[in-house]
Amino acid sequence: MIFEYEKVVIGSSLTAVLYAFVHNYPIFFTQPRRPFRFDYLEPDNDVAFLNISSGPPKSLTTLGSAKRLGEPKEVLWERLLFLLGLDGKCPLSDMASYLRYDGNTVSCSNEYAKILEFSFQQCFYFGDPGATGFTQQKHLDEHSYICYDYIAFNKGGKHEIDYIHTGDDFVSEIWFYPSDRIDGNTPVRDACAVSKLTTKQLIDFDYSETMARFKLIYEMEKRGMKGTFAHGYTSAGNPKHYKFRTNSIRRETDQQQNESQPEAANIQIPSDSEKDLLQALPSSCVAYYRFLR
Repeated sequence: MIFEYEKVVIGSSLTAVLYAFVHNYPIFFTQPRRPFRFDYLEPDNDVAFLNISSGPPKSLTTLGSAKRLGEPKEVLWERLLFLLGLDGKCPLSDMASYLRYDGNTVSCSNEYAKILEFSFQQCFYFGDPGATGFTQQKHLDEHSYICYDYIAFNKGGKHEIDYIHTGDDFVSEIWFYPSDRIDGNTPVRDACAVSKLTTKQLIDFDYSETMARFKLIYEMEKRGMKGTFAHGYTSAGNPKHYKFRTNSIRRETDQQQNESQPEAANIQIPSDSEKDLLQALPSSCVAYYRFLR
């Protein structure tokens, strides 16, 4: 049996999920592209109408002025996908491993068998690593990646700083967070260093997990951050501090979408920005009031 849809969305980024929700279209994907753990909405983006609890205003402690934050994008992404699922607009969730479009129908399959086949009149494509036949790359450009290096502090992890912005591509942002390695509300903080890397840089030792740790410590010391007090003083009377000691927890990468062009006339790559879709979000909730009441 072939299911027929008028319009569908392919992809699972926050922009894709927002687009499907705002226009009330079904959405298909192979891998859920959950927003980065430390990505936040702007403070003026109120999403209380989605029953997302907006507690007291959040702000990060930096070495300069405080950085104000809105709700985590991950929470919004989860809520929108949940509502789409309740309305039958996310029929496969993440059960499909491959989406193959042959010009007529889309075959959805996992590692063992085909689980669904459908056709569409129009498709809005946002990119999906397991989808083929929808678009082709315009240029043979080198791929770019957002790289997340999670780094543990074995010494020097007790401080009040939440965020550092460096402005460099390699370790452009540093997010400090209460360590996941320790149960409970711990004062020990680990870090996530965010970098923008190319394919060549990913296999270059100068941009490796080890060098990310060194760059992290360099950026901290450059801004006057110090390790634990060593209970002693130099001959000049200055307090001694232990050096920061770190080790790598893991590295995660997210390949960025290269410029591509549709394979068929009924496939469109939307240019709507996340900001525009967020502005249209309140009025689009009318169709979901029965779930939000």
